[in-house]
Amino acid sequence: MKIKKNIRKKNFFIKILIKLIRKFGYEIIDQTNLEIPSKKLDANEILSVDGKKSITVPLGETKINRKIDSLTIIIRSYTFGDSNDKQVMLDQNKKRIFDAPKIEYTLRTIKSIIKSCEKAKTYFKDLKLKIIITDDRSTSDNLEKISNLFKTTQIENEIINIKENEFNDQISNTDTNGDTISQNMISNMRNILKSFQISENVNSDLFYFLEDDYIHLDNAITEMLFTYEKISTQLNDELFLCPADYPYLYSTIDNTKVFFGNTRHWRSVNETLITFLTSKKMINKYLEDLKLMGTKRHHPMELKLHQIYEKEYCLSPIPSLAMHATNINSIYGLPPNFDWKKVWDENK
Repeated sequence: MKIKKNIRKKNFFIKILIKLIRKFGYEIIDQTNLEIPSKKLDANEILSVDGKKSITVPLGETKINRKIDSLTIIIRSYTFGDSNDKQVMLDQNKKRIFDAPKIEYTLRTIKSIIKSCEKAKTYFKDLKLKIIITDDRSTSDNLEKISNLFKTTQIENEIINIKENEFNDQISNTDTNGDTISQNMISNMRNILKSFQISENVNSDLFYFLEDDYIHLDNAITEMLFTYEKISTQLNDELFLCPADYPYLYSTIDNTKVFFGNTRHWRSVNETLITFLTSKKMINKYLEDLKLMGTKRHHPMELKLHQIYEKEYCLSPIPSLAMHATNINSIYGLPPNFDWKKVWDENK
């Protein structure tokens, strides 16, 4: 009986101690089992609180002054052929990994984004989320498949069909070298212009511009949001995030800065494709430069974006949060040390 009384007394004092310590902004971690008693969580779980604090063991707490209130995801969709069309990569004759019909990459991209958004909502409960598909010339059958994916989610969504002659007066049919560009490239540029037009007219805190062949991990959106809040707070500035750890990043020895987000390391990069997350403030600041990627074919196509990265931080995660489903030899394709097949199968 005396032992039980002593245990109850000990537990009582522990609870009082925990409450006192929390008032000073600290948490107790039980080093025997790595539990945080006050939260009933393990130390390796997500401990951060959206808009308030970022917590990483053993680095401690960062108070957040850059709260995110809304995110609009714009997925640029291109599925020109029927459901069996293995449509090659833009302006290339290379096959994609798994050699599947193009619509499969689009559907798995969208499905992975839906799953990732639903998981993010468990941590960012007040976050306004919307997924917009800007589609160029997909068949009615493919559009129906895309539409069906959204019937199983409460995430707000919209499919916008781009007109074939839209932005024709803005798009040059020759590149910066004076060569005529393909209709596929014009379609791509039309879709880019559409996504930036939406970002001009939609009131959203963050925008995530995304190609339709990036298959995401289910924690991708959660990690990107927590990381944006934390690092934007630390820098006291807006920034760009890319979800992919591209192979090209390991082909040269470049100087970089390393940050710690929520559960990933992030490093500064100088180049990405036109898949990135940033704020409305950044879009307004560089809108005319961003639009140039849709009005004139540069070499590389993302040249104007790379020039922005010379002035602003763009960060890429290690390990990757998404698989760019390109040809296996592409330097802007499959991330290293990543289970490509598992992520592909999980989003069937």
